[in-house]
Amino acid sequence: MNKKVTIIGTGLGGLASGLLLSKRGFQVSFIEKNSEPGGRLNRIRKDGFTFDTGPSFFSMSYVFKEFLDKCGVEMPFEFVELDPLYSVNFRGDDKTYHLYKDIKRLAEQFEGVEPDFENKMRRYLKKSRALFEDTFDIVIRNNFDNMFDYITTLMQVNPRHIPVLLKTFWQHVTEHFSSKEARQIISLVAFFLGRTPFDTMAIYSLLSHTEFCHDGYYNVKGGMYNIVQGLVSELEKSGATFRFDTEIKDVSFSGDKLTAVIDREGNRYESDIFLCNADAALFRGRVLHRKAYSEQKLAQKEWTMGYLTFYIGIKGKLPRLDQHNYYLGTNYEEYAHNILKDPDTLQKPYYYVNVISKHNDSCAPEGCESLFFVCPVPNLQYKKDWSDRDEIVDSILEDFSKRIGEDIPSMVVSRTIYTPKEWEERFNLYQGSGLGLSHKMMQIGGFRPANFDEKLFNLFYVGASTIPGAGLPMAVISADLACRRIEAFANEQKGK
Repeated sequence: MNKKVTIIGTGLGGLASGLLLSKRGFQVSFIEKNSEPGGRLNRIRKDGFTFDTGPSFFSMSYVFKEFLDKCGVEMPFEFVELDPLYSVNFRGDDKTYHLYKDIKRLAEQFEGVEPDFENKMRRYLKKSRALFEDTFDIVIRNNFDNMFDYITTLMQVNPRHIPVLLKTFWQHVTEHFSSKEARQIISLVAFFLGRTPFDTMAIYSLLSHTEFCHDGYYNVKGGMYNIVQGLVSELEKSGATFRFDTEIKDVSFSGDKLTAVIDREGNRYESDIFLCNADAALFRGRVLHRKAYSEQKLAQKEWTMGYLTFYIGIKGKLPRLDQHNYYLGTNYEEYAHNILKDPDTLQKPYYYVNVISKHNDSCAPEGCESLFFVCPVPNLQYKKDWSDRDEIVDSILEDFSKRIGEDIPSMVVSRTIYTPKEWEERFNLYQGSGLGLSHKMMQIGGFRPANFDEKLFNLFYVGASTIPGAGLPMAVISADLACRRIEAFANEQKGK
């Protein structure tokens, strides 16, 4: 197999695809808008500190292992399992909940808060496991050639799960737990999909099974960017090439064949096959100019929330914190209902703090900590002006200081802020939506932008806004699905 594949973008999906294709004999070349590979899975190095830019842990390690086995390479990065998975703190309560995978140990923390928590949690996780086992391999790990194919696949899923399709994540959780603490903590995982428990389908409670029972969460030694560096190293060994600081703005085609992609300077890049790791909906609209993905149509789709992320280097250590920490206010339901559209909720946020240096000494100078904050916010559809960014960050740092009993602002020696505006500009995310298209019923599976182009037979897609969806394991699965299509296409062309 000596066909040339050009991959537009170097996110995890693109890198993984390129590695498998290069091992199968394809000539692989990458074109990347930014000066470094990785997409959102990136890093910031500043003032002697290193920060994860986006994802700060991952799940479903077996997905990575299985994929790399297909590529015939050893795992190119080291990772360690998290236990506790993360911790959760409520405003006005000095208690910290540590999310242990040991359900008995977890249940001890809910004594006097949630009666019979252990049995309730086991019943909830039993349902989560059934959802996972009855849908994951059938739906998530499958390509769909058309809508009939998708519907036929769904019919293979056990019909006992139909009632869950009609509920939100929050409704499902409230059927199992009575206290606000248990409900809020268990439903936090819905935020990992870029929406809230109140507008995420209950089917995604299967993620609770992956958290507590199936595989848990993992840190990468030295920081998450080592995933990217490991894959790039393997790609270079396989002969793949990279061209950075090159943004694709146009294409040329002959009939139903894409012949070249064109950068903003007018340079052309020809190839036999193209794989787009840019947002599958946005690329179709702004580069291919498809009517179904016009600016008006894009605005009508449901996108994930924006993220306010800031990267703080401090002089001093915070031994009381876990590596992954969540801080909730007293208005969880109000906040979650309004966060997607109401900028005023920003002064009462829920936020996440990752202490990357806790288990990675190289990520901060001696005696210092690298802190990565994430706060869900409206994307640019609903909040375009971010001139108040510093005021918002200051308010969160003040709240964080009160929660942990430390004067964090006086310890800051490095500070970097990304609003949805920076996320849009750096990574071509529609209106700064952090995870692309949302996972509502009419935007998943066969309803999601396909991983093959509707008009150009040699153009394919990989990444968050095509199948199966957002998240690092999903990016790897997306790569596997796209490569299946590309290999089938190449074999078909060879036979002609």
